Amino acid sequence: MNHRVVLCQALTGFMFLFCVNPGHATTTGHAKTHAHTSKRTHHAAAAARSPAGGAPVVLTSQPGTSLDKEARRLNAEDMAAAARHKERPLVLIGSAPLSTNGGGMALFVQVQSASLCGSAGCSTDVYLKRGNDWDKILDSVSGPIELMSTSHGGMKDIVVDGTDRWVWKNNTYVDTIVAQDVPGLKDSIEQHQAQMRKHGKSSFR
Repeated sequence: MNHRVVLCQALTGFMFLFCVNPGHATTTGHAKTHAHTSKRTHHAAAAARSPAGGAPVVLTSQPGTSLDKEARRLNAEDMAAAARHKERPLVLIGSAPLSTNGGGMALFVQVQSASLCGSAGCSTDVYLKRGNDWDKILDSVSGPIELMSTSHGGMKDIVVDGTDRWVWKNNTYVDTIVAQDVPGLKDSIEQHQAQMRKHGKSSFR
């Protein structure tokens, strides 16, 4: 059974909301420019196409629900930061089981406002239900999220933005994209720092 979550993206400040459901799309509100509309439409359509071949995680606004209240509590700092900018952020949430046996319920949360979303878009946090609380297991990823049929440690792999794969390790999700060390860079930095210390100077100003 695929757990699909409907993706709703809102451009705060332009009063534009785009929602995609499997099979149809609707828009509400108006954007000031066609460029902004096209960008959001493309982003939502990409999520619906499921670029990595997994099950898309759908985020929707669910005001007043128990999950919405939990999402706002877990993101209290972001909510307060938006309030300081006189903004009323849009909270989008979704839920789906992450474990291969159908358990491990996860909460996906995206808080949207002009001050919180950058050039890469709005980020999403993922929490796992443990006992009576939620533990953050994936922090601030940007782009459509998909749950894959492949797994590690009994938990489904997660792909972000079509290519960035995250796998379960040591009770959290870790990125499989590892930055490559430039040959000799570490030794060069250490030598430079040693020289600076020898001459009584700081490497930082």
